[in-house]
Amino acid sequence: MTTTTDTTGTYAPRPGAAPLGRMIAAQAVLETKMLLRNGEQLLLTVIIPTLLLVLFSSVDIIDTGAEEAVDFLAPGVLALAVMSTAFTGQAIATGFERRYGVLKRLAASPLPRWALMTAKTASVLVTEVLQVVLLTVIAFALGWSPHGNPAAVLLLLVLGTAAFSGLGLLMAGTLRAEATLAAANLVFLLLLVGGGVIVPLDKFPDAARDVLGLLPISALSDGLRDVLQHGASMPWGDLGILAVWAVVGLAAAGKFFRWE
Repeated sequence: MTTTTDTTGTYAPRPGAAPLGRMIAAQAVLETKMLLRNGEQLLLTVIIPTLLLVLFSSVDIIDTGAEEAVDFLAPGVLALAVMSTAFTGQAIATGFERRYGVLKRLAASPLPRWALMTAKTASVLVTEVLQVVLLTVIAFALGWSPHGNPAAVLLLLVLGTAAFSGLGLLMAGTLRAEATLAAANLVFLLLLVGGGVIVPLDKFPDAARDVLGLLPISALSDGLRDVLQHGASMPWGDLGILAVWAVVGLAAAGKFFRWE
């Protein structure tokens, strides 16, 4: 009995890593599914912003200075939705992935580390699109009448996402998971109250207002409000603040992020 051996070899499936684009897309789909299946994440990203929008638009609790409360609240809640996904949710999820060794194992796979961050960012963007659509529909149902430059809105949302993503990854990559969980939720609550989301910044003392106005949530909510409520063409000051936070946050995350 004789046997023959093919020196080149033919294998099915073919060995080796998949194309980079396919790996990123597959990881992004997985990240999005895990986010949407997580009840705590849905509470932060969907339920809380929706309840705040409906409650404060329907009940006269805070004097927003607007003819219709929803005109003031809708831009702020959109900013809150971006923060809840890009910062709070991403920081907590990534922190526990780091604790349980998920990131360590993924780092040993053919997927480059920068590609993993790209996939996480894509997952955040997909979730934000769903949030913006849902909150916009609810705001319209409550009588919202936005106007302004759509390009400015898109640029604000992108820069806001970059700023909060950098800060979230920085926190997740430097603190223990339990500390990240506590700190991310605390920051979320503090910025919800003091970031111009539902309480106008002019309700605060002048000294506090100057400091709060430099926060990324304040820049994002005020920028969206300037465009969607007051019709500004391009809020350059708020865009500049967000750009600085994005550069500093992403650079710090890239330098100090620990994978184990």
